[in-house]
Formats: sequence, structure tokens, C-alpha cells
Amino acid sequence: MEHQGLVLAAIGVLGIGAQWIAWRTGWPAIVLMLLAGIIGGPLTGFIQPERDFGDLLKPIISLAVAIILFEGGLNLNFRELRHAEGAVHRLVVLGVPIAWVLGTLACYYVAGLIWPVAILFAGILVVTGPTVVLPLLRQTNLAQRPRAILKWEAIVNDPLGALCAVLTYEVLHRAGQGDTVVGVVVSLLLAAVVAGLIGWGAARAIAWAFPRGYVPEFLKSPVLLITVIGVFVGANMIQDEAGLLTVTVMGVALANMNLASFRDFRHFKENITVLLVSGVFVMLSASLNLEVLRQFEWRFIAFLIVLLFVVRPATVLLSLAFSRVPMREQLFIGWIAPRGIVAVAITGLFALRLDELGYADGNTLVTLSFAVVITTIVAHSFTAKLAARWLGVTGSTDKGVLIVGTTPWSLSLAQLLTSLKIPVLIADTSWQRLAAARQMGMPVFHGEILSEVTEDDVDMSQFQALVATTDNEAYNALVCNELVPEMGRHAVFQLGDTSAKNPRALPPSLRGRTLFASGLGVEEIERREREGWGFRKTRLSEKFSMDDARDELPAEADLLLLVRDDGKLHFFSHASRPKPQPGDTVVSYVPPRDPAKARARKSPPPKGDEGMTQLPSPAGA
Repeated sequence: MEHQGLVLAAIGVLGIGAQWIAWRTGWPAIVLMLLAGIIGGPLTGFIQPERDFGDLLKPIISLAVAIILFEGGLNLNFRELRHAEGAVHRLVVLGVPIAWVLGTLACYYVAGLIWPVAILFAGILVVTGPTVVLPLLRQTNLAQRPRAILKWEAIVNDPLGALCAVLTYEVLHRAGQGDTVVGVVVSLLLAAVVAGLIGWGAARAIAWAFPRGYVPEFLKSPVLLITVIGVFVGANMIQDEAGLLTVTVMGVALANMNLASFRDFRHFKENITVLLVSGVFVMLSASLNLEVLRQFEWRFIAFLIVLLFVVRPATVLLSLAFSRVPMREQLFIGWIAPRGIVAVAITGLFALRLDELGYADGNTLVTLSFAVVITTIVAHSFTAKLAARWLGVTGSTDKGVLIVGTTPWSLSLAQLLTSLKIPVLIADTSWQRLAAARQMGMPVFHGEILSEVTEDDVDMSQFQALVATTDNEAYNALVCNELVPEMGRHAVFQLGDTSAKNPRALPPSLRGRTLFASGLGVEEIERREREGWGFRKTRLSEKFSMDDARDELPAEADLLLLVRDDGKLHFFSHASRPKPQPGDTVVSYVPPRDPAKARARKSPPPKGDEGMTQLPSPAGA
């Protein structure tokens, strides 16, 4: 028992540690998790999942995959499909059969498997898997359409690959009992329909019970989690591996039912998924048997090459032929197809069953499945960013700032950021308030930034910071809190008084980080704007340090942010005071040099590469 506790702790440390290193370094997370498991398993022998967990290993992995698929389904809103240009439908309806046929030919003629085993293994390989695709997408700057296509394909095809394997096995198993292929197919299709209805029914039950108060808020996430596990196990009792389809349908159904509490349990599920993906990958690589890898044959290398460079690209190009998806995006999608835990888990399950049916190639599948997983993960993880840049399918490379609220001060801030070549988007619910921004040529978004529909029009991944600047401090706090999961607590800022002397000030736990270390409130900013305050930017160098800049700044000046040479912003707030370095541009908020001229808004800014530059307030704001 004590050793099992140490093993669980080691799996957690290795998995989350690998994710953290990936975040800090930009290296592919899935490769690091795979490497962490190999170190903990085959190299040191400390983690041996089959020894440590015994008969519980397969149920643990199966439940983890089910929860990962469910959480992935929660991210599949049908509104996102409009960005996919019908590609997902083609990749499911056409792509799965094409990949199955081409994969079977490769398994038989290249890998040397016998026909029954080749058909079964090719069915498993139609999956790409959210356990590997989602971490890969998280670390790759992709345009919206290829990102949506890869995400949908990974989650939808995962249960379909399992069903392809089940179909093949049942045909082989029942052939000796006199059943016809048509009879087996019909029975499996009925089981799949029932499994889908179970998932949809569970989603409907949740959507009916939660808004009516039959489940208290503190139990909603636990009830949802237990429901997912229950329907998964129940569907598997009807037909093996049908539970994967059930939980996927349940997640997609919930994502499109517009539940008021959807945001709450979605983020809870995302946290669980990070833990499960990390743990499952470490257990996967720790289970790697070096003795099995010694059975690897040279012809398997040819099979992997055909799988990477023929089967997958041909599947995508044939499926998306004559579609609206540009060729460069088709080529990128045709390259990205890493396999993960589902492929290995299902292969291991059916390898044992094939042995029972007398097919000797069953043991070979374990070796091939590990080879496919390791090869595709390494190949696609390390080349995804390069391929995206080479094919021109990356998203915006310059991370900008989302400004919520149109005020004279926010317009001045937008002007400042634009002058520093930082992209800006100004969002407001009032078309009239956005008029000044439109006249200045600023990109604007007209609508409620907290609306779920906004997620389809505003990609939060293109911003490095959010600044809430409306005249309502409570609304600023609401915007920051709601968008923390997308942006990160360190990247949401707002105007608002945090002074301990102000009894009406919101506590820091309920708000975003304050703009300015002193935490200027909305009323104070409005007063200073009327007095003609403005922004001043200071370029630091080896000869002109921050101390020199402070000597030239007025005593009343407040530091707002600094901009690194690579375009990254660091705001001064109550929670962070970045350290300026040579080459940085420091922005401060200063009183006017000539109050009379400032009020008239006519003073032009002096120019210079180093030293001070004061920006005027926007005319007519």
C-alpha cells in the first residue's frame, strides 16, 4: 500500500512536472510526458503499472479516457463547425473508411500482418486521439479553421476507431458460430445507436435537473462526473467500447444546450483532464516493455513511413477534395495525426482476444502500437510549429491586448499600444461609444464580451493581456473573473480602487489585477483625464537607465507597463512590479507639462529614440 502511494505521487509529479517544463520551455508536452514515463518505468523500474495496479490498471485507463473524451466533447460547440467548412463531416463520413482501407493494405502488404489482424489494427489506427492532439494544439499557434478541424476530428474519431475494432473482432468471433457479417454489423449499429441515445438522454437529464435546483451548486460537478462514469460503464455492458461513444455524445449534447452553469463545470473538467492526460501518458510510457520492442522488425519501419507519408495524407486529400479548405491547410491536417493512449489501450485489449481466437499476429500488435504512438508523437510534436509556419497556417504571431470599454482613457491607451506596434481590439456593447475608436481606425468588437456567442468571433488566444476599463468597477471585476480561465490570472487587469481606506473597494480575490501599483479608481482616472494627464513612453538603454527615467518623471507620475523588445507586455499592478531592463520601453501616466495647453488637447509629442515621449489624448474622445 505504501509503495502504491509513492507510485501515484511519482506519476503525478512526473506528469505535471513535464507539463510545467513544456509551458516554460515551449517543448512538446506529450514528448516530455512520454520521456518522463520511460524514465520512471523501463529505465528505473520504479513505476510498473501492471505490477502496481494489477487488475485495476485497465479500468483506471478506460475511465480516464472516458472522462477525457467527455471533456473534449464539452468543447465541441456546433457553432464552431461553421469555421470548419464541412471538413469535419467529410473526415468522419469519408475519411474513416478511406483510412481503414488504406491502413489495412499497409498492414498486410508492408507490415506483413495476416488479413484479419490487419483489418482490426487498421480500424484502431483511424483514431488520432484528443489525449495527444489537444496538448499539441495548445502549444501550436494555428489559424482557427485547421485548429477546429483537428480538434473535432480527434474527439469524434476516437470512439469510431474503437467501434471499427469491435466490429472486426465480433465478425471474426461470430464467424465460427454461424453468424453472418450483415447480422453482426446490424447488431453493432443498434448497440451504437443505443449507446448514443444513452449519452443524449443523460445530457438531457442534467440539462433538466441543474437549472431547476434539484442539484445544489456544490454538487453539480461531482454529480456530472459520476454520471459520466455511470453511463460509460452502463454502455460498455451493452457492447464493449460503446461507452466511448456514449460519453462523447453526452459531452457534445451538453455543450450545445446553453446551460447557465456550463462555464462552471467545464473549467472543473478541464482541470481533471490535465491531471488525467498527464497520469495516463506517464502510465502508458512506463508500461513500455523493452523486451517487446526487441521484437521490432525492419519492415515495421517501412510501415511507419507509409503510415506517416502515404496513408494519412492520402486520407485527408481524398476526403477534402473539392472542399473549401485551402490546399495548404489540407496538407497540414494530412501531416498531423498523432496516436495516443486510446490506440494502445484498445490494441492491448484485442491482442489478447485475438490470441484466444488463434491468430498468432496478435502479440505483434502490441509492438506495432507502441511504435506508432512513439513515432507519431515525436514526429508531429517537433514538426507541428515548423510545418504550420512553412505552410502559412499559423494564427497571429503578435499577441495583442483586448481592451473592454470605450472611454477617453482607454482610447489613449489603445493609441499608445498601437504606437508600440502592439495589436489592440476594443470591445464595447455600445456602437455609439465605439464611434471614436472607429474614426481612429482601431479594430473594434461590438457586443457583450461575456456572451458565449462571442467565443466564435473573438479568439482569446491572440491576446497576451485583457484590460477592463469601463466606468463600472464591478463590471470590470466580472469581466476579469470570467475570462481568467482563458487568459490566466496574471494576464487580466482592470481599473479600480484597491485602497484599504475605501470601504467600497472590491477585495483582490474578486477582481483582476489593478492597473498601476497604486490602484487608481475609475473616478480618479476620469478626473486626471479632464486635467489633461497623458501617457509618456521611455526607451531605456545602457546609458539611460530606469533611475535616470525616474529622475525626469514628475513626482505624481504612475508607472503603467513596460514593453520588451519581443513585444511582451508587463503591467505594474498591486501584485506585480516588473524589473525594467535595457531595451525596454517603460510607459508612465503623467500630469500635463502645460495644463492650459493640455486641456486644449493641442500639445504635440516630442520625438526621439531614447528618453521621454508624451502622447496626446485622442482628439474628440
